[in-house]
Amino acid sequence: MTKLKMRRRMILAAAPALVAAPYVARAQMGKPEKIKVVLAVGGKSGLYYLPLTIAEKKGFFKDAGLDVEINDFQGGAKSLQALMGGSADVVAGAYEHTIRMQQRGQPITGFALMGRGMQIAIGLRNDVAVKVKGPADIKGMKFGVSAPGSSTHMLLLNWAAKGGLKATDVVAIGVGAGATVVAAIEKGEIDGISQTDPALTILQDKNLIKIAVDTRTMKGNQEVFGGAFPAACLYAQPDLLKKTPNTAQALATAIVRADEWLQTASPADVASTVPEGYLLGDKPVYEKSFAGVRETISPDGLMPAGAMENCLKFLAETDPAIKPDTVKFDATWTNEFAQRAKKHS
Repeated sequence: MTKLKMRRRMILAAAPALVAAPYVARAQMGKPEKIKVVLAVGGKSGLYYLPLTIAEKKGFFKDAGLDVEINDFQGGAKSLQALMGGSADVVAGAYEHTIRMQQRGQPITGFALMGRGMQIAIGLRNDVAVKVKGPADIKGMKFGVSAPGSSTHMLLLNWAAKGGLKATDVVAIGVGAGATVVAAIEKGEIDGISQTDPALTILQDKNLIKIAVDTRTMKGNQEVFGGAFPAACLYAQPDLLKKTPNTAQALATAIVRADEWLQTASPADVASTVPEGYLLGDKPVYEKSFAGVRETISPDGLMPAGAMENCLKFLAETDPAIKPDTVKFDATWTNEFAQRAKKHS
């Protein structure tokens, strides 16, 4: 066989891979086109966003050639607003926003998964819990969510809907994440919460709440959603992936490294890596919280099979504006960057 024929065969063999990977085909693991990146997140101290904090504190972003400025908002809805308003390049937020925004004609694409389970639970103050036999009984009650419109709010509305209630039948109050959540329950300002850890475990250990819905384990996600559920991820407007693919690749590589590190890190290692304020004054409970949710952290940054469908079903059950038949999953997510990151991690 001549060298020319061999070269032709090699080109033909490579062609399908290039077609299947429109972004990564252009990302050569070279220097990021955009080194300074502004990242928005809502409630960074929660374990929901732990891979982001690990990528930051372990220097994984820096190793990938990036200077990442992280702006922490009260909730995911606020960080999404920052992206759409142009003050952020990328968001660490819930995958579900990619579906919601597509339905509004404003495409955003997820490209590095942090959570393969929702990691949110709904808890009721003990004195309230004795009166609640099911979701129909929460009508008129006040619940603390990270921010209205965020995933914590959506889980609350989904549970309420299962009791025949409308969105207006429950009151959602933005209380952020972390210490403010604990304080809101302790002061009796809210009847219940829909939140992430470690605040949930702290309240449980203080015997202040009873858990009604729990997605902090894969078993819980199976019971509530029927399987894996895509939670926190990196998402951006399509231009970031198309025009600066090396930057997107660097971001994904850092998150995948963090995902992988968390699979074997001890709870003590994690607690000593995150900012002290994230421990909420109780390091043992923080370690216990991490151990409880570890299995819901993505092991590789990739979207699990069936997870996007589970998310769409969840959204459609609560929001009549979601039209499942019109959703194009391939525009809401790409595994390409995480796959490439995994090969080089």
